[in-house]
Amino acid sequence: MECLMDHIVLNVEDEEKMILFYSRVLEFAPERLEEYRAGEVPFPSLRLNSDTIIDLFPKKMWGKSAPRGPGRENLNHFCIAISKKNWESLLKRLQDHGVELEEGPVSRWGAHGTGTSVYFRDPEGNLIEARHY
Repeated sequence: MECLMDHIVLNVEDEEKMILFYSRVLEFAPERLEEYRAGEVPFPSLRLNSDTIIDLFPKKMWGKSAPRGPGRENLNHFCIAISKKNWESLLKRLQDHGVELEEGPVSRWGAHGTGTSVYFRDPEGNLIEARHY
């Protein structure tokens, strides 16, 4: 079976800080942000591409969807794949925003073979891998 990743959900404690990180540092476009702030929808999202979004679940929603209770214990990390030019720009933005690399650049295998990756954390500690092939 082949499929596309539709979305991932991150449980967040500070939605605004996470929205700023994902929209400014990673340059993912916010979706439903005004509706969220107006109380019309329960959570905001950020768009990675035409097929995939990240939903940011505020703390009040954790108990409704986390099968084993609040927390992030099942997520090790997630990986975004971007062009080498965008990867290099991201490294500069990470540095400009004081985001430390935990590892990399290193060679890692993924969905399209071997690529070059760096690892860093968002403001709430989620580990992100960014790579180019």
